[in-house]
Amino acid sequence: MDKIKELEKICRLIRHYIISCTTKAGSGHPTSSLSAVELAVGLLFGNNFHYRIADPSFCNNDRLLFSKGHASPLLYALWTVAGSISENELMGLREFESSLEGHPTKRFRHAEAATGSLGQGLSIGVGMALNAKYLDMLPYKTFVLLGDSEMSEGSVWEAVQVAAHYKLNNLVGIIDVNGLGQSGLTMYGQQTQKYADILTAFGWDIIQIDGHDLREVTSAIDTATDSRERPVMIVAKTIKGKGVSFLENQPGWHGKTLSLRKMKSALKEIGSEQEKELRPVFNEPEDHQPYQQPGRATCGLSIPKNKISTRKAYGIGLVNIFSKFPNIVALDGEVSNSTYSEIFKNHHPNRYYEMFIAEQNMAGTALGLCLRGKIPFVSSFAAFLSRAYDQIRMSQYSDTNIKFIGSHSGVSIGQDGPSQMGLEDIAMFRAHLNMVVLYPSDGISTVKLMEAAAGHKGNVYMRTTRMETPIIYDRSEVFKIGSSKTLKSSPDDLFTVCCAGITVHQALKAYYSLKNEGILIRVIDMYSIKPIDTETLLRAQAETKAIVTVEDHFAEGGLGEAVCSAVSGKGSPVHILAVKKMPKSGRPEQLLDYEGISSTKIIDKIRGIGEQT
Repeated sequence: MDKIKELEKICRLIRHYIISCTTKAGSGHPTSSLSAVELAVGLLFGNNFHYRIADPSFCNNDRLLFSKGHASPLLYALWTVAGSISENELMGLREFESSLEGHPTKRFRHAEAATGSLGQGLSIGVGMALNAKYLDMLPYKTFVLLGDSEMSEGSVWEAVQVAAHYKLNNLVGIIDVNGLGQSGLTMYGQQTQKYADILTAFGWDIIQIDGHDLREVTSAIDTATDSRERPVMIVAKTIKGKGVSFLENQPGWHGKTLSLRKMKSALKEIGSEQEKELRPVFNEPEDHQPYQQPGRATCGLSIPKNKISTRKAYGIGLVNIFSKFPNIVALDGEVSNSTYSEIFKNHHPNRYYEMFIAEQNMAGTALGLCLRGKIPFVSSFAAFLSRAYDQIRMSQYSDTNIKFIGSHSGVSIGQDGPSQMGLEDIAMFRAHLNMVVLYPSDGISTVKLMEAAAGHKGNVYMRTTRMETPIIYDRSEVFKIGSSKTLKSSPDDLFTVCCAGITVHQALKAYYSLKNEGILIRVIDMYSIKPIDTETLLRAQAETKAIVTVEDHFAEGGLGEAVCSAVSGKGSPVHILAVKKMPKSGRPEQLLDYEGISSTKIIDKIRGIGEQT
């Protein structure tokens, strides 16, 4: 059978499946799926996609990301035709027990990542392509199907720039330019030349095609996968709702399914029932082993005995744990001389990637690297990680293993002022499912907690500070996720102070001053904010008259609320000292005092509680 005629038959069957499963589900995006049928069929079944269908995790498989995740009916229909899922499974689309969710997640074995929040797939593809070209040195290619609506997202253009910068000639994007978004025309409609001109200026090779002409589609894939030096974008002009005349190029159908009557009419027009026995096969991928970097002993970098900033200890720690965790890769948002990831870059330049001032793409790229087996450590100012909130949020649905490091947290950064102060970061990361949140107070605890983070399977956030702090822990100290350190305690403690990071040192100063007054307080370093050490907190609550939490963070969502959540209604009260005034520039000690979280203010609070009890 002529290859194009076979692909045409597959397209009819795919359209049949898209209409049938979305109508049965009563929800979904059939028209957005129909527009990309030839693009996806030409890619997967046109002899240029290499894949072991029985082993989706095989390291040499080509990767396909549906950045336009709402076209999931198309994704699932493709794998039905390929024989990986049954028609009955397909007809369970969007049902509670089904792995075929409304937008792809990792519950579906052929989904590379959870997608659907538009504008993220290309960044994930950048991570996978970086891994193939520079780390594993494998021949697989990464393909990303994009919708034209998401081309308005800044994260896409962050990814476009970085892909060109790193010359990712193993990355192929395909834009489905159907011209219709959810509520009207897209920014450029079907002016494919506009996309071509912009992408060319960004350093990509461009191929413009009719996205419904299978000969053009397969020829474009052939050309895109030839040896070249730059990433390729196939810009395909398509028709939304293609294949069903009353849906084609019609507004108002986005995210709407057909009635049974209209479904029957559509299926009659498509005429695909006889194609159900088609079973196209994939080309077998090459069988190569990922590159293993030769073992290289790294001399352990030492932490000073007196003081060091936890941000600098991060850079030292990353170097020191690399030999134990050789899959570590470091990414930074062009602040490596402030986050101190530059220390790792200087020791292992081939394991460091500059992501520039593009935090959304940095988080998405980290996800792509993680999904190919790496352990990304992603660093920037804590305040700037908020720009990547959506990418971080989506990563939890891909069962990922990313370590986010936010430096310059809190008002203690001083004169740089509020734009640089991470004051919402604990709340942001605590809100994510299964996210670990760590906040070390000195150089030793930083390095120890980095090792714990690297060994933990799952996302971790670590908060570091700008100013130097004294070393308070012995090098033999053990730090575990979910635990804490009781630094000062006695049977006669009247109150408990829970602190983390910079406020640990303020609490210790307060301890000595109050001790001289005959007031004994318990000081607990709550370095693991999530999961929190509930057992220790409950014991302190039972044994002392009140708990005072102190944090260099806004009150909402921070350490204080974490403590309240752990001990609520079980005993003595909890008082929260946190950043509650609009911050401004000033010396660190001025700002800590201004915000009521200095040692002086802790002392005042303890005295006040004592007078009331």
